Amino acid sequence: MKTTKEILKEIYQRLYKCFGPQHWWPAQTSFEVIIGAILTQNTAWTNVEKAIDNLKKKNLLNPHALKKVSLKRLAGLIRSAGYYNQKAKKIKNFIQFLFDNYQGSPRRMFLKDFLILRSQLLEINGVGLETADSILLYAGNKPIFVVDAYTRRILSRHNLIKSDTSYTEIQNFFMNNLKNEVKLFNQYHALIVRLGKEICKSNPNCRACPLRGIGKEIKYFCDSCSKQLPRHQDRYIVEIKLYAAPEVEITEEDFKTDIRKQIQQLIEEAKDIDKKKLEEEVYVCYKFNLCKRCRDTYNKRLKDKEFV
Repeated sequence: MKTTKEILKEIYQRLYKCFGPQHWWPAQTSFEVIIGAILTQNTAWTNVEKAIDNLKKKNLLNPHALKKVSLKRLAGLIRSAGYYNQKAKKIKNFIQFLFDNYQGSPRRMFLKDFLILRSQLLEINGVGLETADSILLYAGNKPIFVVDAYTRRILSRHNLIKSDTSYTEIQNFFMNNLKNEVKLFNQYHALIVRLGKEICKSNPNCRACPLRGIGKEIKYFCDSCSKQLPRHQDRYIVEIKLYAAPEVEITEEDFKTDIRKQIQQLIEEAKDIDKKKLEEEVYVCYKFNLCKRCRDTYNKRLKDKEFV
């Protein structure tokens, strides 16, 4: 029986032994990585390479040149990447953000605290969770794990997550059980992508999979009392989810308002909030395995309002 940490370590070792170092992301500059992260949405990397080469030939692969180039010309140059009109707009949106906030300098941008920068990137129209995290990890060398469709597919097929597990929960699955190191996250994600492209396809070649049987012997313990929980029916999963705005300023006027009315208003507004959009805010999810006794104690303390 193995713990989740041991399983993730073994996955990495097996993939590395099978595929070797991946040297990902292939780019000459951090800015090239950023543009590539936007262009690679919903397309193969070979198509992105053609678009990148076109931009290089026209000396447009830098912030100032892309700011000046027309939207129509940009779309034509990146046609090979697919959805070229939308992606041209996304690139323009990022360039506008870069100049509005960091004087057009990726170096200045990456000096920002990376979690605050992440929330800023997610506010850009056309930049989602995977794109933002790819920019942070591969262009900015920040310790954040990138989750993509291959990650979800591979983990769910090996019964390590449910198929409907959220992006952030999958990300936490790695970041809570691995050393938060840029080099490790970089190599690990690249190896997962390699496995997904070559073996764990829509129609998988399970006989050739280096991860066969990986998820069958995970060892579970109660996160409160450390009691071993060998049977599924002995485990009670408790989730605590926290959402917060990244930069909130409290003024003197805020203390004069009726907090009860504000809370009620927030509850009403939350009913109609899109789940994906909510996830793109600053979000933390804690998931615990508890035995029955610790679960009952937790529920009693919750009922008695011992938590703030």
